[in-house]
Order: sequence, then C-alpha cells, then structure tokens
Amino acid sequence: MTGQVLIEVCVDSVASAVAAELGGAQRVELCSDLLGGGITPSVGLMEAVRSRITIGLHLIIRPRAGDFLYSDDEFDIMRRDIEVAKAARADGVVLGILDPSGRVDISRTRQLVEWARPLSVTFHRAFDMSADLARSLEEVCQSGAERVLTSGGEQTCLHGIETISQLVKSGKRRITIMAGGGIAPVNAAYILERTGVSEIHVGLASGLGSPMLYRNPRVSLGKTHGLEYERTQVLEQDVRELKRAIARGAGKQKRSSDCHARS
Repeated sequence: MTGQVLIEVCVDSVASAVAAELGGAQRVELCSDLLGGGITPSVGLMEAVRSRITIGLHLIIRPRAGDFLYSDDEFDIMRRDIEVAKAARADGVVLGILDPSGRVDISRTRQLVEWARPLSVTFHRAFDMSADLARSLEEVCQSGAERVLTSGGEQTCLHGIETISQLVKSGKRRITIMAGGGIAPVNAAYILERTGVSEIHVGLASGLGSPMLYRNPRVSLGKTHGLEYERTQVLEQDVRELKRAIARGAGKQKRSSDCHARS
C-alpha cells in the first residue's frame, strides 16, 4: 500500500454525497435503487448532487436491475443517459454490458465509451458476473474503459483478494483496478496491502429510522415488506474512520519496511 488511496463512496442521495465529501472521499458513484444493485439516478438527483459537492461525481448508467444483457431499446436508453450525465456535469460514468455467454460485449461497450468521452468510464461489477475474469479484463481493456470495479468475482473483496491482486498485475499500466465489495474500516488496510489497488469503492451506508409517526402495518408498496419505514445514509464519521484506518495501515506497513531495511 503506497501513495494516496482514492476512496469512492456509493451514494443514492444528496445527504450521503455531502457526507462522503465532508468525510474525505475523493469521489462518489451516484445511483438509485441500491437494493437492486443500483440503476441510473434521476436528472433531478444528478443536478442536485452536482450542485452540492466539488469532488468527483460518477453516475451509474444502468437502465434496470437484473442481468447485464440489454435489448436495443435499453442500449439506446444508456446512450441517452450518457448525454444526460454530460449535461449534468458529471466527471464520469459507470456501466457494463455482457453477452449471453457471460463475455464482455466489447462492441457495445466501446460504443458507450466513445459516446461518453471526455468523461471517465468505469466498467462496473458486471465484470464479476462474467464467465472468465482474466479474459474479461482483456476485453474491457479493448473497449477503452479506464477502470474496472471488482470484488474478484466473489461476494466480497476478502473472498476474491488473490484474484484482485492478479488482476492488478495483469492490468498494470493499461487499466485501473478498483476494489469494491464488503470493504470497511476493519479490513480496508489489509485489502489494500494484499491487492495493490490504489482505488477502493465502498458503501458505508447506515440504517436510519424513519421520522414518520403514523405507520400503516397492513400495506407494503414494494416487493420487500416494511421498507417504507427504513432508509439508509452515508455518515461523515464513517468515511473519516475509513480514512483513519487506511492511514494506520499505511503507517504500520512503513514502520515494518523501515525495520526490515535496518535489519
């Protein structure tokens, strides 16, 4: 773990985006419907977040939840949403497309990358759902995307740590590997040290109680019962704690290196 670590926080609200910046994050990924893995946020939310933060703003371009095999209409929606992202003064977009066999759809991804320029493009964790991560890395490189977000094809970065390390070595000087999935203050320094990544993607959202006094227990508007009275938000202190944990880990690593150098 050397140099500055870039922290990207996944957010779905103005409050979370502001907290991420105040806590020391350098970038946010803005989404809606995080329960479904994140979909493209509304124009209103894009513009509101852009007006409140000065750090990097990347917008997910995902027309629906579910798999990453898109129809022609959905592909056109992604193209249109990229234009909206540009108009909203985003710094980058986050996207991913696979074909039915689980390979990266190089042609369509390359088209979206071209449409997105000069915005930065991250290929999101559709990568982790692909059939062969080593091959997929080469295909993402061919598409022109600048960054891959991955947990190493596992549920969390801890489970995929060796794969992430190999991806970093394979992608060196060609593409940035950003680790994301289950990263928290308790394990961030370890993941950084073991993988060699320089960017991490975190959620850090905490559950908040609803301020509603009246609640109707008979009705649930979504498919998951009871979510009408639950909400989550990124808290400034949690982002600060993550940064402190990373700094402590870097300090321990440096002291260990100094001891080895003197011995």
